[in-house]
Amino acid sequence: MSAHEEILDRMTDAFFAVDDDWQFTYLNERATRILGRAAGDEEDRADLLGDSIWEAIPAAVDTNFYEQYHEAMRTQRPVSFEERYEPLDAWFEVQAYPSETGLSVYFRDISDRKRLEADLRRRDEVFRRVYRAIADKSATFEEKVESLLDIGRDALGTDYGALSRVEDDEYVFEVVRDSSGETRAGDTTPLSETNCERAVVTEETLVAGDIAEDAPDLANRAGFTEQGIRCYVGTPLLVDGQVYGTFCFYDDAARSEGFSDWQVTLVELMGNWVSYERERERREAELSRQRDRLDEFAHVISHDLRNPLNVAAGRLALVREDIDHEQFDAIEDALDRIEAIVDDTLTLAREGRTVSESEPVSLAALAEECWGMVASDRAEVEVTDSFRVRADPDRLRQVFENLFRNSVEHGSASGCPPTDDDAESHEEGVSVRVGLLDGRGFYVEDDGPGIPEADRESVFQTGYTTSDDGTGFGLAIVARIAEAHGWRVGVTEGTDGGARFEFENVEFA
Repeated sequence: MSAHEEILDRMTDAFFAVDDDWQFTYLNERATRILGRAAGDEEDRADLLGDSIWEAIPAAVDTNFYEQYHEAMRTQRPVSFEERYEPLDAWFEVQAYPSETGLSVYFRDISDRKRLEADLRRRDEVFRRVYRAIADKSATFEEKVESLLDIGRDALGTDYGALSRVEDDEYVFEVVRDSSGETRAGDTTPLSETNCERAVVTEETLVAGDIAEDAPDLANRAGFTEQGIRCYVGTPLLVDGQVYGTFCFYDDAARSEGFSDWQVTLVELMGNWVSYERERERREAELSRQRDRLDEFAHVISHDLRNPLNVAAGRLALVREDIDHEQFDAIEDALDRIEAIVDDTLTLAREGRTVSESEPVSLAALAEECWGMVASDRAEVEVTDSFRVRADPDRLRQVFENLFRNSVEHGSASGCPPTDDDAESHEEGVSVRVGLLDGRGFYVEDDGPGIPEADRESVFQTGYTTSDDGTGFGLAIVARIAEAHGWRVGVTEGTDGGARFEFENVEFA
């Protein structure tokens, strides 16, 4: 063997050469092994030398290998390609270099790489299916779970999948995908007889490709002995920090290769979504109960309290027709204050609801309209930018009217009365400005005395006020309306030293 042939034999690539009659003139050891299998047996180098490649390997005729090699010889230009050779169930990366006397071919088996690429594409499609399933707004929670169970069974190669919950010592099937039809939603079994108990107790994903080998202590349970479950992967569902149940897949055949890491990750990912949805449902149910209680409270305020309040006001008016007493003014002021508290309480109950429908609203037009409701000779408003936001116009109107009214009545939107040092400048009135907040939202500010930094965390709390006449609901209502829109509201120092209210996370229209 020549030095050149020794070098070719040490190559990681397979290499062979044919003459212009397609007869083998050289094969290195790697090429001999591969082409020997392609020829139908383990030919050695001497047996293939001198044979026509197309006669030795007739299955390669009319394949892309045949076409590419002939194209290289016809054009006398190198070719590079990747192709699968069906008889060997293998992919090859090929580079062929022609000459007037024949063709030199370098090739390598890239089947592992191709299988990995195909596996990655399959994984990507699985996760896309998961996303499409959970993003389907027309599907119910149960329908989405059914889709996830089908996706999981297909990706894991199992016949069974289930979402179940734990009630005391019972294991309750909520959503089931069972090709045999033996298990249905609503069926129960003792938790101690299931593999899921391990996931519930440890709060960790249980993976057993072969229960008899991977978790032999579970092989004496009914799931193994009676139901014939031989492999299992299940993840616990945590809702509000407590185990709710499990999301699992299982089969009656053991898996020689077990479950891969990405398959386990897929199960955990789907389980996390189920946990999130169950937790969200609980939160929404609790919010619904709170809203019902708030509605009941608002009803009491609106009817049971307002009626006697109206009676008291009417009786006071009748008495004042016959008797003039200096205490009547104080009584009337007290009744007016109760009326204001009732109105603000009802507003607070109503404005805290989440905004379900919004529309484009011109902030400049709405601000001008609201200013007309509270304007005075000693105050002015300036809208510095023209833009539109998506909002509930009636509830946004309440925001502006509350902030404007506080500015006009108290010298700043904080509701804080001016200090002695501010008295002289305050006699000239207050200016209010509305403008764009760096594309993040909008602001409302005034040039009043402002809000002390130590009080800025408290101004949005219900009942907070520094005025003897205030109800303490105004800024709480502003905060509730902002939260209902999904906005963030904060207070800081204004451009001219007053109070500046900033609304962020605002959607522009």
